[in-house]
Amino acid sequence: MKRHKGERYRGRIAPTPSGYLHLGHIETFSRAMSRALERNGELVLRIEDIDGQRCKKEYIDACVEDLSAAGIVCSEGFGIGGKYGPYLQSLRMRLYRAALLRLIKLGAVYPCDASRSEISKLASPPARRLEFAPEEGIFPIGLRTSAKTEHFNNPFSHNWRFKVDAAAVEFTDGNFGAMSMLGQRDFGDFIVWRKSGGPSYELAVVVDDFYMQISEVVRGQDLLVSTARQLLLYKAFGWEAPDFYHCPLVKDEKGKKLSKSTMGGFDKKYLVSPRRANTGHWEL
Repeated sequence: MKRHKGERYRGRIAPTPSGYLHLGHIETFSRAMSRALERNGELVLRIEDIDGQRCKKEYIDACVEDLSAAGIVCSEGFGIGGKYGPYLQSLRMRLYRAALLRLIKLGAVYPCDASRSEISKLASPPARRLEFAPEEGIFPIGLRTSAKTEHFNNPFSHNWRFKVDAAAVEFTDGNFGAMSMLGQRDFGDFIVWRKSGGPSYELAVVVDDFYMQISEVVRGQDLLVSTARQLLLYKAFGWEAPDFYHCPLVKDEKGKKLSKSTMGGFDKKYLVSPRRANTGHWEL
């Protein structure tokens, strides 16, 4: 299956039910909805609940309620139906496992069970500070290993990283224009599978967006570096990538991104439903 440019527009919103939605999410979701409506397209609701420890049903229920209250209407997805389901990531593990095995066969990934302390001791800072992205150390390529699937009784019980070449990843963002991220300078080898038994965000969304035939991904500016990583995955799989449109981040009065997960420092007025402030949990 391959999506071809020119087919009907398909967008998506994909909240993680690890807490309650704030106004930053709604700004982005509203932009996604408006772009779908302007193009007479479809908007899919996908719930990204692969983190079983942080994601809870009560947050899924609250998310659906808050989307409705904010006037965000999807034409397909969780609680609605459609031919590209299931629309809960936790029910799509078969696809993620198959994707990992394919990357292993291609030699695009390697097992890496190095500890966080080992990695942090050898990691180098990125060559430039990108204002829109959280600062992450560059994974030390000296910790790369080589292995084949047959060397593992269970490849899904190991961490796997994607090998990033020292080359530019270029794309045109629908909002910010021409973008260029440098492999091994702006970002390094990245996790695609965790030894706890599930995919990383990068792998899961690429697999889901491809199989759900998403034609444009609308999301926050802080995920621009993730887009570069995901484009490398699309290339490795031989899949056509969707278009990307990144929205400016919504900030509080102090100029900080709305992403607080605890009560401290987070004004309840930024919640979609301020009555939820009593719980002290928000989605990151």
